[in-house]
Amino acid sequence: MNDIFLKNLPYIDLHGYDMDSARVATNDFINDNLLMKNPKVLIIHGKGKGLVKKSVQDTLAHRKEVRQFYIDNFNDGVTIVHLNVDN
Repeated sequence: MNDIFLKNLPYIDLHGYDMDSARVATNDFINDNLLMKNPKVLIIHGKGKGLVKKSVQDTLAHRKEVRQFYIDNFNDGVTIVHLNVDN
């Protein structure tokens, strides 16, 4: 991760995970970061066939606490997630 603004954010690396494990890990990671009130986190899912990426994005789309998520402009193996931590 070369972006100086992103490398200090909390992250999870899902390389080697299957779709179901990625879904569970993503939910756990989001829950932990909501408790810690981290407004922005990174999910490293890699590129590959895109199955883990799809699982992560499907999971994020169903979480009401996720304000926004998008693929990093410089690395399409990373999703940047903005969380609603104001509650």
